[in-house]
Amino acid sequence: MVNKRGQAAMEFLMTYGWAILVVLAAIGALAYFGVLSPDRFLPEKCTLPSGMACLDFTWDSTNGITTVIQNSAGFDMNGVGVSVNGTSCNAALAYVAGTSTSSNENGTTLTDGETKTYRMAALCTGLTGKFKGDVTVDYTNQQTSLDHSKLGEIILKTG
Repeated sequence: MVNKRGQAAMEFLMTYGWAILVVLAAIGALAYFGVLSPDRFLPEKCTLPSGMACLDFTWDSTNGITTVIQNSAGFDMNGVGVSVNGTSCNAALAYVAGTSTSSNENGTTLTDGETKTYRMAALCTGLTGKFKGDVTVDYTNQQTSLDHSKLGEIILKTG
């Protein structure tokens, strides 16, 4: 009788072993063909540290990356410069004065509560798929004259 119990236990383990092996092979195949790629499930987002807000952002093949940033730090910022660094795209975003892109200049003043649009004109236009990069905002506190550099993140779908 001992041999019969041992045989039953072995058959049980072998049956479930094959089932687990098939499930692992299926998961491996899905991962290999990109069905389980985490990039497909990442949401688009633009985050900045407290005191600044990334209100909106977009990407298009003509203008590249455009962001709308609001100062909510409680003080005015001078010499504001915005840059994005990521895979195959490292460049400064230029301030867009009104709707014209002719006076694209970093170093703008961003008063408390003010919102401005920054565009990476004609740069980073050949991106495809998901883009993930760091957003750096450099500024000088108008009240204390101290320089600051704040780091955020942007993830967006291109193309």
